[in-house]
Amino acid sequence: MKNLRSEIIKYSKMLNSKKLSALRSGNISSRYKDGFLITPSGKKYSSLKNRDIVFVSLNGYFDKKKGIPSSEWKFHQDIYRNKKEAKAIVHAHSTCATAVSTHKRGIPPFHYMVAMAGGHDIKCAKYATFGTRELSKNILKALKGRKACLISNHGQIAFEENLPKAFELAEEVENISLQYITSFKLGKPKILSVNEMKKVLSKAKNYKKG
Repeated sequence: MKNLRSEIIKYSKMLNSKKLSALRSGNISSRYKDGFLITPSGKKYSSLKNRDIVFVSLNGYFDKKKGIPSSEWKFHQDIYRNKKEAKAIVHAHSTCATAVSTHKRGIPPFHYMVAMAGGHDIKCAKYATFGTRELSKNILKALKGRKACLISNHGQIAFEENLPKAFELAEEVENISLQYITSFKLGKPKILSVNEMKKVLSKAKNYKKG
């Protein structure tokens, strides 16, 4: 558990250094035994210690004496309960992904790298107050068949089989969001066909297997 806590702290600090989230915004978790370890509520990442990382069971129990988990712990819980393949989650308020999300729109296949999120587009979850079950429900809907999504007027979320990959996917979503915004400066971007995206998704799966 100690190594996993240290890894969470390492990537939490990278949220700041890689400019995916400022100060305390965003959160990170990793599946552990019958629950998950998650960043605490209200603490700057730069000051985190191993003891600050909070364990939450899949039933939603945590020991308040050992710390309070991020206010967003409920959607981490619901993702782990509904996505068996999810081993680590990165939630960020990254600038470009958040900007796109404020338009309540997802990202269409203007670039084949959209497929890295698992589908032919990146969906945007409907807005709901942070920390609520309603938000969890909306996120799960947007994550259907996907590993990442935007969250309306909020940010983005990505999950993977481990924390390094989840963080990399969050970085990719931010980069795709920047490219999508930039493309509009030249006019409305051309969108790849469903058939082409199917080919890309197939190649992506084979690439990962190799």
